[in-house]
Amino acid sequence: MSDPQTTGDKAFYVTTPIYYVNDAPHIGHAYTTVAGDVLTRWHRQRSERVWFLTGTDEHGQKVLRSAEANGAEPQQWVDRLVSEAWLPVLDLLEVANDDFIRTTEERHARRVQSFLQHLYDKGEIYKGSYTGPYCVGCEEFKLPGDLVAGEDGQQLCPIHSRPVESVSETNWFFRLSAYTQPLLDHYREHPEGVEPASARNEVLSFIESGLTDLSISRSSFTWGIPIPWDTSQVTYVWFDALLNYATAVGYGEDDPALTQQFDSTWPADVHLVGKDILRFHAVIWPAMLMAAGLPLPGKVFAHGWLLVGGEKMSKSKLTGIAPSQITDHFGADAFRYYFLSAIPFGHDGSFSWEHMSAVYTSELANGLGNLASRVAAMVGKYFDATLPSASAAGDAEAALASTLATAVAQADEAIVDLRFHDGLAQVRAFVEAVNRYVTEQEPWKVAKDESQRDRLATILYAAADSLRALAVLYAPVMPTTAQRIWELLGAEPALGPLTDQRVQDAGRWGVLPPGCTVTKGDALFPRLEDADGAAAKA
Repeated sequence: MSDPQTTGDKAFYVTTPIYYVNDAPHIGHAYTTVAGDVLTRWHRQRSERVWFLTGTDEHGQKVLRSAEANGAEPQQWVDRLVSEAWLPVLDLLEVANDDFIRTTEERHARRVQSFLQHLYDKGEIYKGSYTGPYCVGCEEFKLPGDLVAGEDGQQLCPIHSRPVESVSETNWFFRLSAYTQPLLDHYREHPEGVEPASARNEVLSFIESGLTDLSISRSSFTWGIPIPWDTSQVTYVWFDALLNYATAVGYGEDDPALTQQFDSTWPADVHLVGKDILRFHAVIWPAMLMAAGLPLPGKVFAHGWLLVGGEKMSKSKLTGIAPSQITDHFGADAFRYYFLSAIPFGHDGSFSWEHMSAVYTSELANGLGNLASRVAAMVGKYFDATLPSASAAGDAEAALASTLATAVAQADEAIVDLRFHDGLAQVRAFVEAVNRYVTEQEPWKVAKDESQRDRLATILYAAADSLRALAVLYAPVMPTTAQRIWELLGAEPALGPLTDQRVQDAGRWGVLPPGCTVTKGDALFPRLEDADGAAAKA
């Protein structure tokens, strides 16, 4: 990744999946969104221009049925869910997205129709008949090999464990089969186009088995974007939804400002998706773009599932946990930290309340929080809350500075590569190194010897400057906590806002100017009360 970009360069463009709004979001949805937010905040902290998109997929049969089950019109139903459930989660988790697109917006519908008309005019779409199994939960036409047998002989969707429905319609079809070889060629030339490797192998195997043309319209209901040349049919929800990544940044418009926005943003650098929707994003989506003559995304990254009780998080299986159930207890920053540090991105991960409590206590409260608290307290006690200068540095400080430089370089490399778990492990290891340094240097003992005043100042300066670096490194992950550390150190008057500090420069030693006013304040991560009101155990 390059160093600072000018405003004229292409933005680093990241998207979350376009979330289906048949129900309220659970922490599986929040996991993906937080990953995108941390990734884009990290790139912003590298002084790069960024565009971060999220949004909601509001058409299709599943939404229609959910609305009917709740006695509402579909538009009324999605409006309520978006305003009362989906948008509040972004605020709850401190997500700094640049745009939020809804597929019921006029800007999206108009641009989808423009895309469809373009493909139809090129001969990429034709009329045909479809008969076969359809999973309403996935909004996907299934192949017989995709299904599993139920106890009563019914064919079930393996993801939702529910019977598929038999659909027979005359529809419009996209010539997906024509892109079998172009897709294989693309991924062999650009293996980074799908990650991790297990996801890429799955995609290649699926393409090599032979692609069939895709039905892209439905005639049995009307909740969707009408096909422009045949308004008796509506666009297949996935063909509609996938296009949000292009329509949100101005595809299909003649307006010069929107054209410039599209040209300076497209293609996406990273599409973050759950592994259950990988084929849509790594097979159908790039084929659509090839057909339209548009550049393909740099990477589709399929992360694993969050498991509860050994099962994928799901509202239908009653394993869905609302993000607020976690944040009300642990706070938003701890939520963000835990899910990206405890689970290797790209792998399945099990969530348990007990494990999150243990991580909160050991890594955040007793680790980072305790470090900040005792450094601020000692500067306050021994130097009247004014950061002293370091005039007696030795081998211990040189070792700490070296550890910091290595941690910053390795964390930067890992997080840019979407290895959040590895990157945060490097930062956590530095927290442990600083805590160990303070313990070994014993400033509370050094303070008893007036002749060691310079040595005491050096120890506390080194610890404070380490906190300065940690504030920069943690800003994309725990923005509120990092800002509190920045304020604790009194860093802003001398160094400027935390968001202006380049992550690449965090590893420099001796950046925090002596004379800063250091204030202790409240604990960064207060002791928790469990459900019974007793103090949470480590």
